Parts: sequence; C-alpha cells; structure tokens
Amino acid sequence: MTVAQTENLNIIAQDDMPSPGDIKAQLPLTDTAAATVLAGRRAVQAILDREDPRLFVVVGPCSIHDPVAGLDYARRLKALADEVSDTLLLIMRVYFEKPRTSTGWKGYINDPYMDDSFRIDEGMARARKFLLDVNELGIPAATEALDPIAPQYYGDLIAWTAIGARTAESQTHREMASGLSTPVGFKNTTDGSLDAAVNGIVSAANPHSFLGINGQGRSAILRTRGNRYGHVVLRGGGGRPNYDTVSVNLAEKALEKAGLARNIVIDCSHANSWKNPEYQPLVLRDMAHQIREGNSSIVGAMIESFIEPGNQKIPADLSQLKYGCSVTDACVGWDTTVDMLRQTHETLREVLPKRTTLA
Repeated sequence: MTVAQTENLNIIAQDDMPSPGDIKAQLPLTDTAAATVLAGRRAVQAILDREDPRLFVVVGPCSIHDPVAGLDYARRLKALADEVSDTLLLIMRVYFEKPRTSTGWKGYINDPYMDDSFRIDEGMARARKFLLDVNELGIPAATEALDPIAPQYYGDLIAWTAIGARTAESQTHREMASGLSTPVGFKNTTDGSLDAAVNGIVSAANPHSFLGINGQGRSAILRTRGNRYGHVVLRGGGGRPNYDTVSVNLAEKALEKAGLARNIVIDCSHANSWKNPEYQPLVLRDMAHQIREGNSSIVGAMIESFIEPGNQKIPADLSQLKYGCSVTDACVGWDTTVDMLRQTHETLREVLPKRTTLA
C-alpha cells in the first residue's frame, strides 16, 4: 500500500536560507552603529516617558528600493537632524517589507532585483548592509515589522518599529512586538478603528511564549518579558483622516480607558493625507498647532519623504527608474521635507521645553 502524499502539495521548491547568525557574521554590528541604535532607542524611550520634551519624527521613503539613493537621502537627513536636534529627533524610515492588499512588489528583502526572482537570501543581506551604513552615518533607523522571522536578521539595527494597520490585530505581531528591543507604534486599522491598536499595546506589554527561530535558524520557543514602550499611531482610515483635535482627544480617552500612557504619533501620510503627498505639510502644521494650543499627548510624527516628489511605476527596463523617487506610495520631495521640519522646529522650539508633565 502506497501512503498518499499529504503535505507540500503547493510547494514547488525549498531553497536554503542563511541563518541570522550567518548573515550577522558576514555583516557584524560595529561599535559606531551600535551606539547610534542605542542612542536612538533611549531617546525615543525618554520622549515616551516625558523625560525628553522633544518630538521624534520618523521620516524617509515609503520603501527602500535603491540603496544608493537611500544612502544619499540618509546623508541629507543626518545634516538636517543635527540642525533641528534641540526640538526634533529625526529617525530614518527604512521599510524593506511592503504589505499588499492583493498583489504588487513586496519589497527589497523579498525581491531585491525587482524582477520576480525573489532572492530573499540576498535581499536580507543587502537590507542588513543598508541598515549598517545608515547607522554608521549616525542616523537611527525605523522599520515596519511584517515578517516575524526578519527581526532576527536585522533587529539589532532598528531604533523604532511600527506594527502596520493590516497587522495590528494579529496575535503573531503582538507576540513579536512583546519581544522587540525597540519602542513599538501600533497603527489604527484601515477602517479607522483604534481598538486593535489599543488592544495590541496592552497585549505586547505582557509576556508571551511563541514559536520562532534562534540565531542559528533552528526552531525555538521564544519567551518574552513584554514591551512597555507601545504607543498608538494615528494614520486615518475608513474614508477620513484622524489627526484633528477631536480624533486626538478620542484617542487620548481610549488610551486612558485602557490604563495606558497618552502617547500618540501622527502619521502625516496614508489616509491622513488621502495618499496625496501635497497634504502632508498641512497635517504636520495642524499637529504643531495642536501642540502650541496645549496638547500634551502628541509625541511624534511620520512623514513619507524621498529625494524627488511623487512616485513611479516599476518599469520593465530598470535603467529607466527615476533616481530618488518612490516605487510605492507617493512621497514629498527633499525640499518640501526640509521646509516641513524647519518650520515645525521653529514653531515648537519654545513650546516643547514647557511640556514636562506625563500625559
């Protein structure tokens, strides 16, 4: 009697993947990069604890697809970060994984050559190399945690993590967040609801045990102590923005009801700007106005920004890609980014030092 095959019926290949330890051995953490990571994490924690009156701003491309243009942006951002550092802590948005509603390019790790070759092994190594280079410049990095295995490969190079709108209610991502070494921002869901984000913060603050991998790539039971630096990110949804005063006040009340600190980050992009980058400066300006008028719960912002404004489709001939222009969501250009952050710095430089009370 022949036993029927009951597994891997839709798997056509299984390619070997280097372990996290293998890739870290090829691209080890340097003292300079480690200092940048730790300083970035501590600064965000101090902002969330109200020990540092500044705002943190996660700013950068919607996604990384060209490491040359990405590092060009990072160098510019480092100079701007030094200029506004008394008011704003700038963290570069470095997103390698793109969640998809249906289909589309899944990001630099999944398909680094943008040709459907899906060399995830090379993409992971290239992503780690890019993060090392960014941190070596002295600018901390932020990312979205999408794949639960990926943090083992480059989590030591991240200062702030987002849990996205599509995964905020996922048990897997809440468990992962509970073990991350960074502060974690939970976004409201795409329908605009805050419940999943608030519940995610509560869940991630508690210990969890779950299946994962260790540094050698072996299956392991991961046991976490919980992450007390969860906070909410308002990104709009359900056909309307939620950065306005009323929406922020409702978010404050939801956090209070759950027994959580009133720590709120405003995402200037996505549904808050109707995915139109021209509206991102208006969102940031409104946020700064709320702070000037006495708001004490807004601790940070997110901006989708690249060298060139707008976005582009991925062409069949990759040599036709426009340098420094997003291949995913549309971004504000560099000149607009500078104007936005300098204006916010100037607007809030005398206001933020007075915000000393814990929200």
